[in-house]
Amino acid sequence: MRDSIGGGQTHGKFRDLTRRRTFLRVGALSTLGIGLASVLRSEAAAENPASRAETPAGSSSDNPTGTGRRARAKSVLLVFLGGGLSHHDSFDLKPESPADVRGPYESIETVVPGLRIGELLPRMSRVMDRLTLVRSGAHNNDHHETATNWVLSGRFGTPFGDFPALGAVAAHELGFQGKLPPYVAVPRNPSFTWELGRSAYLGGRYESFKAGDPSQAGYRVRDLAAAEPLDATRLGRRRAMLDTVDRLARQVEGNDQLQAYDQFQRRAAEMVLSTEAREGFAMEQESDVLRDRYGRNTFGQSCLLARRLIERGTRFVTVNYGGWDHHSKIFPTLDKKLPEFDQGFSALMEDMDQRGLLNDHLVVVMGEFGRTPKINKDAGRDHWGPAASLLFAGAGVARGRVMGATDRDGAQVTESPVRPADVASTILQSLGIDPAKHLVTPDGRPIAILDQGELIRGLFA
Repeated sequence: MRDSIGGGQTHGKFRDLTRRRTFLRVGALSTLGIGLASVLRSEAAAENPASRAETPAGSSSDNPTGTGRRARAKSVLLVFLGGGLSHHDSFDLKPESPADVRGPYESIETVVPGLRIGELLPRMSRVMDRLTLVRSGAHNNDHHETATNWVLSGRFGTPFGDFPALGAVAAHELGFQGKLPPYVAVPRNPSFTWELGRSAYLGGRYESFKAGDPSQAGYRVRDLAAAEPLDATRLGRRRAMLDTVDRLARQVEGNDQLQAYDQFQRRAAEMVLSTEAREGFAMEQESDVLRDRYGRNTFGQSCLLARRLIERGTRFVTVNYGGWDHHSKIFPTLDKKLPEFDQGFSALMEDMDQRGLLNDHLVVVMGEFGRTPKINKDAGRDHWGPAASLLFAGAGVARGRVMGATDRDGAQVTESPVRPADVASTILQSLGIDPAKHLVTPDGRPIAILDQGELIRGLFA
């Protein structure tokens, strides 16, 4: 039976609103590193098992994934195609179907014998030998928020996010490696009507660090700009502001963000001043040639930044590339978006492969669902949970493999269905995290990370 998270917890948040508003009035705290402090407490959880999740009796500490699979991934890079990529027009074309199903695009050959993909993905056709294409993603939900939280957490719940996203779980279980945040979203978390893919009952300390848009001119991450020399007057003002926040923090009890500030102020300051942290986000260190190869747009530069971050120790990066919800005039939009994806993601595959990063970093591409087989009256495709295409690469994933299949119209999976819980279980096990492990809510309830799902069979070499 599915666990239900949080009526009491939600009401508790509303009770804290007044106190949180009081704290927010202090303002201008980014120069003090408070934006980072709220995520830094995950390190304490990693160092202090007593403060972390509990594993129920019968679990084996000798087998961290609970399945016998050895952890292969140092980190995960998730490209999330919010809105739902049309599998019919990208990776699962149906040339034998009627015109109102197959659409206008032809298929092209790839470097993998017998594998054909859409004609708007010519660069991807040259890197398909570096990854596995899964054509059998499947579930039964067509609602954006509900499906997005489902695929990002591996557990079905309400649209409001009952369960923590996989990135938050990774931050909770693995903590820091170096001075970069363990969970980063580029440019930010997915959002339709509200922010999705959050930490749920794990709390604010495990939320993603929002990196912003790295394609912007003069890109700098808030909190991580190079420190400026401070004269005595400015230094005095900063210390006075710090004292004000400290006094306020002591007055307000039970506030997650304030506790984070008290406990992790020093580590946040170290991170703000750290050359390692600043360089992780220093896009200007990359050559113009490489930046051009990725594409001078938000998606291309987000992929490049994600590569920089995982290379330097970030555990989980979500690249949020939305805008795939095409209920009308889908083909003029795909004419623009698919080439952008083609350029950015193919560059990521080539770059990671050349750097050896595919040996021990897992890359996943997915949306919340696919699109309807038939083109609607507005020349678009609607939401479709029963079938979708996904991509996997790195950390032992087989190269040049195609898994699963759909029927003639791309409507139903006919071979090797892959459910959201299977994707989540595979990601967690690759990181060395036991999907069956129980995490503990603020009110003391143990809840399994996943209540179902298994390693995707045939995905790994």
